[in-house]
Amino acid sequence: MESAFEKKISRLADFIFASKKLVVFTGAGISTESGVPDFRGPEGIWTRKAKGLTAETRDWSKAVPNAGHFAIVELQKLNKLKYIISQNVDNLHLKSGINPGILAELHGNITKIRCLHCEFTMDNFDDTSLCPLCGHAMKTSVVNFGQSLPREALNEAVQQSQDCDLFVVVGSSLVVYPAADIPGLAVENGAKLVIINQGPTPLDDAADLKFEERIGLVLPLVIERLKTLMAAGTGG
Repeated sequence: MESAFEKKISRLADFIFASKKLVVFTGAGISTESGVPDFRGPEGIWTRKAKGLTAETRDWSKAVPNAGHFAIVELQKLNKLKYIISQNVDNLHLKSGINPGILAELHGNITKIRCLHCEFTMDNFDDTSLCPLCGHAMKTSVVNFGQSLPREALNEAVQQSQDCDLFVVVGSSLVVYPAADIPGLAVENGAKLVIINQGPTPLDDAADLKFEERIGLVLPLVIERLKTLMAAGTGG
């Protein structure tokens, strides 16, 4: 007999199998298994600060993708991933093999610089560079608190969310706005919502499925089940 957890794994695999327009939304939680600290988890940056503790610091540039990242890449290889929206700046999605054309990095990327005028983005070879398109100054693409999100990435994220039929949140507490508004757009437009996050989110009650287990456990099992469904040609 399947456990409650196994039933949820099968149900999410069924959702993905049936989906034509899957959007994945990732937050800091997907990268904790790569050694990158999150913000509000048990050892998160803000959690530790609230306890009067120092936040752990590491060189994020040396982090490598984990099982959660590679499971999302598998969705891409299986032609089941329409788009991915990320709040992460650690470059791990691109390192894992995600196609840049289906990725919106709403909070920027530590390895890239962006034009302050036209938002052209490129690898950071020299952070004093001028934009090759319009000649204006280029600065780090990472969005700090109080700064606006890149318009093009945000607009594309909104459009993809409004058009999707399945929206999967992976490792986000959904409390950092305006990015946290985006899953609600998917729900308002009829998409199923799945949340994989260790801790509550404001949209838990709206979710069709909620996982509290580790991302690196959940997603590989879902991919395994999905491949079985695809090989058989039928959903569960």
